[in-house]
Amino acid sequence: MSKITKEAILDALRVVEDPDVHRSIVEMEMVRKVEIHGSRVGVEVVLTIQGCPLHNIIEKQVKEVVLAVPGVTDIELTIGTMSDEERERFASKLRGKEASQSPLLAPDVSTEFIAIASGKGGVGKSTVTANLAVALAKRGLRVGVIDADIYGFSLPGIFGVSGVKPAVVQDLVMPVQTHGIKLVSMQFFVPNNRPVIWRGPMLGKMLKNFFQEVHWGELDVMLLDLPPGTGDMALDVHSTLPKSKELIVTTPQSNAADVAVRAGVMAQQVKHEIIGVIENMAYFICEHCNEKHFIFGKGGGTTVANVLKTDLLAQIPVAEVIERETGIYEEGSKQTVVFDRLAEELSQKLLLNKTPVKSV
Repeated sequence: MSKITKEAILDALRVVEDPDVHRSIVEMEMVRKVEIHGSRVGVEVVLTIQGCPLHNIIEKQVKEVVLAVPGVTDIELTIGTMSDEERERFASKLRGKEASQSPLLAPDVSTEFIAIASGKGGVGKSTVTANLAVALAKRGLRVGVIDADIYGFSLPGIFGVSGVKPAVVQDLVMPVQTHGIKLVSMQFFVPNNRPVIWRGPMLGKMLKNFFQEVHWGELDVMLLDLPPGTGDMALDVHSTLPKSKELIVTTPQSNAADVAVRAGVMAQQVKHEIIGVIENMAYFICEHCNEKHFIFGKGGGTTVANVLKTDLLAQIPVAEVIERETGIYEEGSKQTVVFDRLAEELSQKLLLNKTPVKSV
């Protein structure tokens, strides 16, 4: 029987990743202790916070890889919590050498930024953002979402994670992971749903913090759910992300279309590329006759696309009024089919093609 060594155990543990940061627990110095007693191995793994909700995943993987080492017959696994010094080293590794600037804001970053904008509220812009994010993630893309609607944040509720608090390691925030995407929203940091009473400069600072103080890791695409209209936050997105592209969301009504055009004109004035228009609540399909009923009128999306000289990429049907825990449409629904087609078209347009996954 070959002798079990500490090096062999650590080599086996290198394939185990922290689910939050997707880095090896060995690389991140999360393996505090390895002890060998004959064919029995003792391992202590420390997590960033006490009661980490993802500890079961790490425990399962650690046991599997250690028991697969030749000669090992049993493992005694201890899950602990990092000391302040260990947590500081962990955060330093995450920040890397360029601590002064978020890697996502580097000039040569390969991440595609897509701002989702609308002229007015109530057109379902946040629901479109959330479901598009899920559809892109289903295609194998690494997707981040920033709820940049600081006053009217709603994405946590749409994703069903309103009560979740992101882990914070030495002032570095771990985005909440849900439905295969990474999410940050002001709602996570506002107690008891209190209103945010801020002026423009503070809004811009918060947007930069969403990049600088959050560990996003490597992303293929970042979606930003903008507040409606052409106010301070929209301007800050344009100045912070000069290469961002933009999707305009409208509904069929002429008044919604007119206001959506103004949001698109603003994007054009700051040299953002408008990659298309999405018409939400475009029609309702009767479950009895299976015909389209244009209950909010017709033509809004086409009008906006024509004025802005871009494409109408998708027309999202109205969902039936049913009780849902989240605003994410069920797989196989009429809405999901449209979002999947939209995600495929955007992937091809932006050269983001990856291997689609069956489920998220």
